[in-house]
Amino acid sequence: MRYETERTRRRGHADTATDTLARGLGLFSIALGIAQIAAPRTLARALGMKGQEGLIAGYGMREIATGIGILASKDPTPWIWGRVAGDGLDLATLATALEGNNPNKGNVGIAMAAVAGVTALDVYCAQTLSRESPHPLPPMQDYSNRTGYPRGIEQSHGAASDFEVPRDFRTPEALRPYMQPEPARHPQPSM
Repeated sequence: MRYETERTRRRGHADTATDTLARGLGLFSIALGIAQIAAPRTLARALGMKGQEGLIAGYGMREIATGIGILASKDPTPWIWGRVAGDGLDLATLATALEGNNPNKGNVGIAMAAVAGVTALDVYCAQTLSRESPHPLPPMQDYSNRTGYPRGIEQSHGAASDFEVPRDFRTPEALRPYMQPEPARHPQPSM
């Protein structure tokens, strides 16, 4: 029981089951990331995504970073939401492999179903952690009544009439002949 109390205090959440799920998702993230970094060619070949090996390895690094964030932070909530965003990115990337004549569309479908299942766990965990979070997000500020004119629009008319353009904002002397409009040329009547 003492272990549960310390872990709850460290994580900042009352629900130890959700905390355990978050830790499990963190470990899963790290394991998945290692697999993606260790075998990007194999994964790309299995999904019919040849040429995307670098992207797969990059996603693996994202997974590892997210997993470490989940396990190391006192409040894993933002990291779990990061997993949800990453899941969306993974699903969008896998959807591109369904286009064209990919012979491995079946494998892509299985991968998408697996990602969708993990996404459901991620969303559940993120929502539960968000409800329990000891540090809820501050309310959104309402700036709809601001105009950007500290003294009002009427007071601003003509306020810059005595403004002198700074020297470094002016056209350099060497370019001034090119900036002036050319005189209008009238065609000469032909005889």
